[in-house]
Amino acid sequence: MPMTIKTDGMEELNRMMAQLGERAYDVASGALFDGAGIVADAMKSAINRIVTEPFNYVADPDSVGKRFASPDEKAALLGKSGIAKFDKTGDGVDTVIGVSGAAGYANVGGKPKAVRLIARSINSGTSFMHKQPVFREAKNRSQSPAQAAIVSKAEQMFNEIINSK
Repeated sequence: MPMTIKTDGMEELNRMMAQLGERAYDVASGALFDGAGIVADAMKSAINRIVTEPFNYVADPDSVGKRFASPDEKAALLGKSGIAKFDKTGDGVDTVIGVSGAAGYANVGGKPKAVRLIARSINSGTSFMHKQPVFREAKNRSQSPAQAAIVSKAEQMFNEIINSK
């Protein structure tokens, strides 16, 4: 279920960042912050559009039909999704947007249920739950605006650094 958004055409920005040395991480972090915010907003918007119905166990989906997510399952995704701490790698800065591995558990139907399991079940569907691809929808809606915001912010920060010298 992990999805990646990559920005093409960043060769010139990468070359400029290499010349900046340590300040390059500041530029990358600032630009990523703006782009990540756009993706996180799209994620919350997509989660808010999840169709719900009161929780019920589906013992035999062939006879009863699949169910939609419960309000508790939707609330678990809203409460446990967001932007993870930025991770500085050797040549860049990364983050994760969505439901992280540390999301934990939520009470659904009187029992604890792993939030990542809830996310996968809603996004991909199961033998007993309707598919609602909220994460793919959020990625597709936010990819272009996030890429534009990242490039714009990086260029703005480069110009500020260049003009301050």
